[in-house]
Amino acid sequence: MSTPTSAPSEMAFFSLLVRFGSFSNAARELDITTPAASKRLTQMEARLGVQLLNRTTRRMGLTPEGEVYLKHARRILADIGDMEQLVSNSVGAPKGLLRVNATLGFGRSHVASLISDFAKLYPEVQVQLQLTVNPPPLSEDAFDICIRFGEPPEGRVIARRIAANRRLICAAPSYLARQGTPQVPNDLAQHNCICIRQGDEAYGIWHLSSGQRTETVKVRGTLSTNDGETALNWALDGHGVIMRAEWDIAKYLDSGRLRQVLKNWQTPPADIHAVYPQRLQTAARVRVFVDFLVAAFSASTPLGQELAMGFSK
Repeated sequence: MSTPTSAPSEMAFFSLLVRFGSFSNAARELDITTPAASKRLTQMEARLGVQLLNRTTRRMGLTPEGEVYLKHARRILADIGDMEQLVSNSVGAPKGLLRVNATLGFGRSHVASLISDFAKLYPEVQVQLQLTVNPPPLSEDAFDICIRFGEPPEGRVIARRIAANRRLICAAPSYLARQGTPQVPNDLAQHNCICIRQGDEAYGIWHLSSGQRTETVKVRGTLSTNDGETALNWALDGHGVIMRAEWDIAKYLDSGRLRQVLKNWQTPPADIHAVYPQRLQTAARVRVFVDFLVAAFSASTPLGQELAMGFSK
């Protein structure tokens, strides 16, 4: 049986091997021979009594046991790095792997460019950004930070608001000229509404409020999609009414290509939060990145000013 001190080394080796995708690439990174890298994996599998990788002459893939091992290995390695930095009271630059998840539209438009700026300031942090239509379950250990919209989730997580956010209801002037302008929420049921299938929100159900009054409307339309950008383009082409984030449509409202309707009615809060597990609240790479996001969105820039006024996904 290997000694406990060898476990982190084995986990780091396996994580690197999966990341590089081949024995030759991993061996080159570790400055060892390809046969030595292959032998090391074989020894790991023999010690564990399971096969971690399926390998052929062309490719390698994780077995179910390998997926479990990799998931926990990455978490443990990150925890070790956080622990060492915490107990040493290091004042140096944060380092380590930071896994970030964001929605497609907001991730492409805003998070990706901010990560570029962050990477210049903190080159020792390895950032992995994954953009998804729907946010991943927070119970899965797939990400360190998730950028999410709406009410903060419950559970053993920390949700820090990085920007205020709201959704607006609008349509192209050409559509409103043909079909008329909705005056009260129930009018939406008679309009062609462009629906977006995203997250856990009830599809085609729009909630609006004005003072103490609340209205729930079941909307319908001939077009629907799971991609917000596609829905926005359909609205710009005059196909119907859309509920969309202000950060996404502000320039079209300013130019007149879209016109807001039901201005006296508000949609449920959709503030933007950085969500991360409680166990990572002392991790320097997480703390610094979240602080960076908050500062960027509250800065005196057009984006910061817009988001401070309130935007949505």
